Amino acid sequence: MSDRAASVPRVTRAEYVQESLAGLDPAGSGVDPALPLYATTFVVVDLETTGGTPDGGGITEIGAVKVRGGEELGVLATLVNPGVPIPPFITVLTGITQAMLLPAPPIEQVLPSFLEFVSDAVLVAHNAPYDVGFLKAACAKHGYRWPNPRVLDTAALARRVLTRDEVPNRKLGTLAAYFRTATQPTHRALDDAKATVDVLHGLIGRLGGHRVDTVGEAIEFARAVTPTQRRKRHLADGLPKVPGVYIFRAADDRPLYVGTSGDIATRVRSYFTAAEKRARISEMLAAAERVEAVECAHSLEAEVRELRLIAAHAPPYNRRSKYPERQVWLKLTDEAYPRLSVVRAIAPTDTAYLGPFRSRQAAELAAAGFHDAVPLRQCTHRLSRRTTTPACALAELGRCPAPCEHRITPEEYDDRAATPFRTATSNDPGVVVDALLARIEVLSAARRYEEAAVVRGRLVAVLRAAVRMQRLAALTGIAELAAARPAARGGWELALIRHGRLAGAGVSPPGVHPRPTITAIRATAETVLPGHGPVPAATAEETERILSWLERPETRLVEATDGWASPVAGAGRFRDLLTKAENGGSAKLSTERS
Repeated sequence: MSDRAASVPRVTRAEYVQESLAGLDPAGSGVDPALPLYATTFVVVDLETTGGTPDGGGITEIGAVKVRGGEELGVLATLVNPGVPIPPFITVLTGITQAMLLPAPPIEQVLPSFLEFVSDAVLVAHNAPYDVGFLKAACAKHGYRWPNPRVLDTAALARRVLTRDEVPNRKLGTLAAYFRTATQPTHRALDDAKATVDVLHGLIGRLGGHRVDTVGEAIEFARAVTPTQRRKRHLADGLPKVPGVYIFRAADDRPLYVGTSGDIATRVRSYFTAAEKRARISEMLAAAERVEAVECAHSLEAEVRELRLIAAHAPPYNRRSKYPERQVWLKLTDEAYPRLSVVRAIAPTDTAYLGPFRSRQAAELAAAGFHDAVPLRQCTHRLSRRTTTPACALAELGRCPAPCEHRITPEEYDDRAATPFRTATSNDPGVVVDALLARIEVLSAARRYEEAAVVRGRLVAVLRAAVRMQRLAALTGIAELAAARPAARGGWELALIRHGRLAGAGVSPPGVHPRPTITAIRATAETVLPGHGPVPAATAEETERILSWLERPETRLVEATDGWASPVAGAGRFRDLLTKAENGGSAKLSTERS
């Protein structure tokens, strides 16, 4: 456009003129990423500005060219009055003067025509973040919805396609000279846009050698993806767009990584984009040879299957399988004078226990809390009702009732030490909580704050484990429970749970009563034979995933063989106290326990 260009937008095709924004697609351009490059409509845009950062103004000129298949479809060019003075160095660089901009329309009058011009097209610019940033800021400032088109940056694409031996840099002028464009860039919007069109066509001609044929591939290729990601992206081909689990497998079919998604195809494709920057995933992709998809009825089934696959195969690139779960329990031993013991598993004969804990350290911290609260012995000797054993230092310090020397009868010991543990784990931990709070208060009053913090940590370990175990036991005690949740596309997501384990899953179609689907799920559901303890048929993690799904406001309980309930005076009533303690507050916990 010449220096004496008209001050209103000039569009060479009448069909691109728009009086309002009513026809704009609020969700974006709608360009299919699988569209071949030769069939894609591109709008190549260039802006001249007053400099600075995008703030909704500052645009002095817009030039845009619409092309498809090498053919020019339309041109839009206009000066824009920025409403502020033009810096002298901008005038020197572009030749645009203040006098030229005075009769030009402001950006809010130009945006409607421009947004219509770029609709249903891929937006192209050289150093696109700069131009797109100004346009988005202008739309936001003046109340226009940005159509969120797909954007291709010719500068980024040139960095991927051209080597340093071919061009010393990726400036527009350098690329224009390399591709011998018909129009040379002049720091005027339309000239630079036309030069960028020829650069775009030159770059597209080089993409065939990189097996880039579609607009989606070109956009991803322009991003900073690794050679491994480009080479392995075919692994995402043909995967279903449904909820489920995906498994990256090595050449020998070993599972390398297991993940879950509501859309398997989209999630797996994301591993081959610039958004994926994790070093361990890059290493995994280098070893992967195929991706296996396991379709699931809904997200809950996918999450459960992911947990089971990770537990079964311990894929090396899943963080949670790097160190296999070391589940432990804290149990009360079965002897005349019982004590606490950290064990890997609980036997059917064990009647008093707490857990599961995720580590031995957590179990030992909870044990220390009980030792602070009740007079359980801490020695590991097996004591006899008939023969005495020499007392340890704790007995001499008055911190143990010395059952080893028979200073206390088994019945008295059971009442003072063992019964509070049994009650705290299965029903009401109030006795233990009160004792620990009293100790914290005494230590705080004496300004022994570090010791008070240690006791507070033990209180947290006890309460956290008791709340978790009682919450799990409330569900795992139900032989069978059916639940439903509204599906996003209509119908119902259905789950059949037996003893806290997902035994069956399905989706009932929209407009159809879910009862026949539940009957079919029950007929084919997994038979669950429960074991012993609060998680008798599944891992604690699986049951907790199910609990989270059941506790959502939109989930409906359809039927259950038993009542779903927790003890009225159980550990759950201390949730608020647990939250306060976890947040580090020792002071006044005793007055805020209920």
